Amino acid sequence: MNRKIPTLLNSHIVNHHAVITLCVDHDLDDFKGHFSTFALLPGVSQIDWAVHFASHYFSDMPTEFKGMDVIKFQQPILPNTTIILTLEWVADKQKLLFNFSSLTPENETIIHSSGKITMGIAA
Repeated sequence: MNRKIPTLLNSHIVNHHAVITLCVDHDLDDFKGHFSTFALLPGVSQIDWAVHFASHYFSDMPTEFKGMDVIKFQQPILPNTTIILTLEWVADKQKLLFNFSSLTPENETIIHSSGKITMGIAA
């Protein structure tokens, strides 16, 4: 089975802000060949998922990827982790802000990654 995206557990969307809860299933294609002795989710997958879910929930967001800035990968995302993807589309700046986080058993927030993606109209 080719699995390209995680399992959607919950989503809450208001205007240009989305909070999406996902299960990063162990059988996702993204884990194949990426550190065979210690599987972790590649950064490129995280960026791809942010754009994928934003384009699904924000119908007025342009579809052309124009660049990234302030990208930070702080903590690895491991297989079978429940993560929270927070998205915000800032239309006047053509920026998609994203943040992947999770909660510890003590209910403390772990920030896995964050950044800004510039989107635009194809030339």
